[in-house]
Parts: sequence; C-alpha cells; structure tokens
Amino acid sequence: MCRVPGVSRSGYYDRVQHEPSEERLLRPGTACPLRQKTKNQVWVADEIKVAHIRTRETYGTRRLQTELADNGIIVGRDRLARLRKELRLHCKQKRKFRATTSSDHNLPVTPNLLNQNFTPTAPNQVWVADSVVQAFRNQPTEGAGRETAAYAVR
Repeated sequence: MCRVPGVSRSGYYDRVQHEPSEERLLRPGTACPLRQKTKNQVWVADEIKVAHIRTRETYGTRRLQTELADNGIIVGRDRLARLRKELRLHCKQKRKFRATTSSDHNLPVTPNLLNQNFTPTAPNQVWVADSVVQAFRNQPTEGAGRETAAYAVR
C-alpha cells in the first residue's frame, strides 16, 4: 500500500497514528506536507512583534528568544529568525552619544549684540554668521533674507 503513493512505511504509520492537524496538508500529487499558517503561528508572530517593540527594537534573535522564553513562549532560534525576516523586523543600532560642541576652549567668544532680537525691520540692518569653528568655511548671512552674503576661505 505504501509503494503506490510513494510513502515510506514509517511515514504511513505515523500518518495513521496521528490525526491530521489543520496545519498539515499534502501538496497535490506528492506526499510532501504543505504547511499553512495556523492560529498558533499567527499568535507567535503577534507576540514577537510585541516583544520587539517592548525591547525598543534593539534585541536580536538570541536575546529576543530569551525574552520570549521568560514570558513563557518557547520558540526556536531559527524559527524566530525566519519569522522576524517575514515580519520585516530589524534591530536599530544604538548610536554612541557624541558631543558636537566643545565649550572647553581658549578662543574668544563673540558678544551677543542682538540680545535675542531677531526681527529686523529692513534688509541689511542685521548681519549674522555661524560661530561654529569649521575648517575652510564661514558663511555670513543677511538677516532679513537669510541668504548667504559671502564666503571666506581661511
């Protein structure tokens, strides 16, 4: 009986012994099982999304597997990796904080002549410049129009 459909003897008895679940279907013309998404898989995918958000989208597969196991959800690492790929869940890399302003310098500090009054009444009354120390670039701008007025090369 096993020779006609091309099923091994152990496969036949395994199939007879266990009732077919809603997760197993046979591909037409073959004895290969075709998997459908079951309620369990959908539930696991939802739990993965929740855990991914709860961990601020920073946990990879290994840490996420441990996080899920702590919550009573046992899922293999390969399955978790596959589901994360299907759900398009990727880790955000934590960026190191870098100070962009150095206030610890001996350079002269320009006085604030505007006293926070940034509303000129006519063009060419107020000229402003970026006070950041940059190599090869300083851009004075005209206050009313906010366009670059000149370039200076050091």
